[in-house]
Amino acid sequence: MNEPDRPAAWSPSSWRGRPIRQQPAYRDQAAVERALARVKELPPLVAPGEVDALRRHLADAAAGRAFLLQGGDCAERFQDCSKEPIEAKLKILLQMSLVLTFSARLPVIRVARMAGQYAKPRSADTELVDGIELPSYRGDHVHRIEATPEAREPDPERLVEAWLRSAATLNYVRALLDGGFADLHEPQHWKLHFVRSDAHRVRYEALVERILDALDFVESTGVRSEVFSTVELFSSHEGLILAYEEAATRGLEDGGRTRYYNLGAHMLWVGDRTRALDGAHVEYFRGIENPIGVKVGPSMAPEELVSLLGVLEPDDRPGRVTLITRLGAGQVASALPPLVEAVRATGRTVVWSCDPMHGNGIKTASGIKTRDLRAIHEELSQTFDAHERLGTVFGGVHLELTGEDVTECVGGPQELSEEDLARSYETFCDPRLNYAQSLEIAFLLARRLEARRRCHTP
Repeated sequence: MNEPDRPAAWSPSSWRGRPIRQQPAYRDQAAVERALARVKELPPLVAPGEVDALRRHLADAAAGRAFLLQGGDCAERFQDCSKEPIEAKLKILLQMSLVLTFSARLPVIRVARMAGQYAKPRSADTELVDGIELPSYRGDHVHRIEATPEAREPDPERLVEAWLRSAATLNYVRALLDGGFADLHEPQHWKLHFVRSDAHRVRYEALVERILDALDFVESTGVRSEVFSTVELFSSHEGLILAYEEAATRGLEDGGRTRYYNLGAHMLWVGDRTRALDGAHVEYFRGIENPIGVKVGPSMAPEELVSLLGVLEPDDRPGRVTLITRLGAGQVASALPPLVEAVRATGRTVVWSCDPMHGNGIKTASGIKTRDLRAIHEELSQTFDAHERLGTVFGGVHLELTGEDVTECVGGPQELSEEDLARSYETFCDPRLNYAQSLEIAFLLARRLEARRRCHTP
């Protein structure tokens, strides 16, 4: 497949000359431009140095020296910009990373789908709600969830509100981390609240006890304890509404050239629906310095993936591109190896990550969207197996999860069934793993990473 012709120069607005998908249909473009002008005037959400640090960490993940844990809400809600939801998501990511680090003996790169994941692509422009055809809900970034024509009208003011709520979220996350929320010396922060399974609770608490015992030993040798008091956490979201992403882009002069950063997040990804080679999203993504993810679904041909990498990252900088496969349980063994072999033949360096959520959606007899934890387990296990057979590095995982006790996916430690879904089904979009299910996934990953470590340890 030939790469499309591209202009010699890139700018934050050069995407505007390309075909574009999945954009809100605003009625008042003047109001949109006024809102975007306000976004441009607001302080950045992240710093270029943080973006560069994440790219260095991801280069380690590509080489097998670290592991990427990326997770958070399917679609953040503006109402989740509050104390309890932020703390719950941060806590489960910290606990999962603790399990992985201790078992795999690898640094874990924590990247949250948080502080900006307010927009969602949809498979259709409209949906039926109680027999009424309405514009599909595209996230709080665009409009409200209520099933009325007025609520579903795209509102330009939400472009500004999304930035402000992202800023408030990041501010609180940083305050928590600086204030000792991740401190291993405060074990009460690490206790489980929603895990009903005694076996899982005992296993986790035993792991924490082992870590604290090891920490006590290390500190007795004179190592400074401050290194165990905080962690790095990076933000990410799907770069979907390109006018907003353009407003988030800032130029940094560096040795006579300008490097462009999207300072609305540390990492962004392009979705399976917006990765067209000649499309606006690929045009925008190719010019920013941020690490970028690419969702790779079963429709992606190996030659298309190779062409896409050539456009997005011609310089092949390690850590710049993370390929997030989302193939579905049962398809990994046949679909993943051709993709991996095609990329390997180019000599390119990428992080191979897996999203086991999006290829495993199902509907109940009553029409409720859910996911079965067994299928999620299966896709992760098959992905590990495929990379082991191919001799490549499985470098990360990408999950839709929440730190709360929701009932949106079936299975797991609580043995949730379809009948349990109505108890606490809160997602505005796709079903998420709850606290207990997320921790079970962490233990599955930890077992495989530990086995990989032992296999490669002389």
